[in-house]
Amino acid sequence: MNKLSKTRTLYPRTIMSKPIHEIRLGLIKAAIWHNLTRAGERHNVTLTRLFRNGDTWKESNHFGRDDLLLAAKVLDLAHSWIYQQDRERPEKGGEVRDESR
Repeated sequence: MNKLSKTRTLYPRTIMSKPIHEIRLGLIKAAIWHNLTRAGERHNVTLTRLFRNGDTWKESNHFGRDDLLLAAKVLDLAHSWIYQQDRERPEKGGEVRDESR
């Protein structure tokens, strides 16, 4: 059994098929995925650009020059969201980390 099959056995497809959070500015979208690993909880991000092909909306992972600054902003917001989630989650057997010092 491959790694993906093992993951799907542990975590049903319905749980894996939706991102935990999405951030969208204009036509640029970041989907944040929650993953449970042996090392603990992790987040991954996929970045897409929405475009219209006739009457159908599609997604691409290719970005042009004019998309790059907005893509960077969306990724910055995704990073901030993930960081905030990590700070709000109590450590095992401990309290919320205080990194303000």
